[in-house]
Amino acid sequence: MKKRDENSQPEMLEGAKLMGAGAATIASAGAAVGIGNVFSSLIHSVARNPSLAKQSFGYAILGFALTEAIASFAPMMAFLISFVF
Repeated sequence: MKKRDENSQPEMLEGAKLMGAGAATIASAGAAVGIGNVFSSLIHSVARNPSLAKQSFGYAILGFALTEAIASFAPMMAFLISFVF
């Protein structure tokens, strides 16, 4: 049986950190889909009832801001995984 090299442990830890950071950035794709859904719903609602365009736009901007706030956690987690742990 081959004895484990002492240098393999830090390499495995670095590889796991990089895979975790990459997995954390997958949330960006979900945020892009969410933002697309918000503005798609805005277009549909304005096309259905143009008199409520201003109110609908306010709600769409709120939805965009909340979705973008969630999306900002993805790079933060990736940087935390990469540089802190």
